[in-house]
Formats: sequence, structure tokens, C-alpha cells
Amino acid sequence: QVQPVESGGGLVQVGDSLELSCEASGPTNSVYTMGWLRQAPERDREFVGADRWGSGDTFYANSVKGRFTIPRDFPKNTIYLHLKNLKPEHTADYYCAHSTQWGPMLAKVRAYDSWGQGTQVTVSS
Repeated sequence: QVQPVESGGGLVQVGDSLELSCEASGPTNSVYTMGWLRQAPERDREFVGADRWGSGDTFYANSVKGRFTIPRDFPKNTIYLHLKNLKPEHTADYYCAHSTQWGPMLAKVRAYDSWGQGTQVTVSS
């Protein structure tokens, strides 16, 4: 089973940018879609964006379009989440996850079959 491993969270200031990394370990020839989701305190986990491995296709939640992007480095089996112009409302645990699906269903937590441990992003004002 593909196992995502995140890194790169931390404490930042309002207006800062941050890069999170997600390396896919395990049978990387089985990777289909890698997604980013986040969970703010006392909130449900929500979709941020997803990348269809090898295709160049990405899509994002409306709330992050133009602010967050998902670049990729396939030789390193890694995708990233670039967060820019951060605000306190972006404070959350960010998770990378694998799915065998592509499309609107990726907005649902149940679309994912393996998860990373999460990395915390705290935006201080």
C-alpha cells in the first residue's frame, strides 16, 4: 500500500509562505492520486487539492484557488503544497493522502485509502 509521509509544517507569521512536502513510499508504481486535506481545531477535515500522478492534472478547493498550489517532483516520488500569503484561518493540521480515484469525490475523506501522519501549520498574527 502506498504510504504518504508529510513534512514541513511549523509556526509562521501572517503573510508568510510555506512549503509542505509529501513523499509517497511503498509501491510507488501504484500511486494514482495524491491529495492534501486539512483539519482546523474543532472543524471537520476538508479537501485542499489533489494531483493525479503522472498526468499533470490538479484541482483545488475553491477556498484555496490562487493561494495554494501543488507542484510535484516525480523522480523523488514527492508532491508539495505551496501556501502563500497565509492567514490565521489557515491554521490546521495538513494531511497528505492517497486515493485510487479522480474527480469530485476527492473532496470526501472516504475517497482516500492511506494517510500520512499530518503536519501542523500555525499562522500567528
